[in-house]
Amino acid sequence: VQLQASGGGLVQAGASLRLRCAASGRTFSSYGMGWFRQAAGKEREFVAHISYSGGRTYYADSVKGRFTISRDNAKNTVYLQMNSLKPEDTAVYYCAATTFLQTTREIDYGYWGPGTQVTVSS
Repeated sequence: VQLQASGGGLVQAGASLRLRCAASGRTFSSYGMGWFRQAAGKEREFVAHISYSGGRTYYADSVKGRFTISRDNAKNTVYLQMNSLKPEDTAVYYCAATTFLQTTREIDYGYWGPGTQVTVSS
């Protein structure tokens, strides 16, 4: 599966953005999907995961209550709705696909797309 993230940009603190990750291939609905992010000078970290059916979601504590992950299997797309953005959310955001169930571990994601930059100004 090939992935392409989009929707990043420069916003002020408190604003919202919706990231979109488009996937190629007819087996999209077989993959769990995740969003990760990497801030400058830091390691990449888990943000959110959604199961292949969309029935289960998991979030990093730092984004819980502000971010929402969702997917549309008919459109081969996964979304990350980001509300109440903070400067510390500034990072390159990556979408990734996994065949593992309910995993937040980066190593379990075998497919990655190029990232999209999100910058939140104070």
